[in-house]
Amino acid sequence: MQLIAYLAFDGDCRAAFEFYRDAFGGELVTLMTVGESPMAAELPPASHDRIMHAHLRIGDAALMGADTQPGCGDGSPGAGGCLNVMLDTVEAAERVWAKLSEGADIRMPLAPSSWATRFGMLNDRFGKAWMVNGPAAQGDAA
Repeated sequence: MQLIAYLAFDGDCRAAFEFYRDAFGGELVTLMTVGESPMAAELPPASHDRIMHAHLRIGDAALMGADTQPGCGDGSPGAGGCLNVMLDTVEAAERVWAKLSEGADIRMPLAPSSWATRFGMLNDRFGKAWMVNGPAAQGDAA
């Protein structure tokens, strides 16, 4: 299991992650725009230049982030950042999800996604934002 900070930006995620790469000497593993994502057709064309997912590898550590969609400043994961938990098995993802979801505000139910066998977003009962990822889907580069 890995716990990874997931930072949210309002249109300047690319600049921030290039800055962090230079500051920490890391490697930008992923810098995918909304327009390049499997969800592009579901989102407004005006958002296609925004970053859907950024992944910076710094030695054994990682930092992830994205640009929020306009109007997402409602406390949902991404409004300021969240914790992203990466789990090694579907069973572990479902177990962690079950516990975190007790009394939580579910933002996206745990389900298969294009990048992970399980993915879900919630604000826990303490108001903290989480993303839960099961094992990577085939061919994932995140």
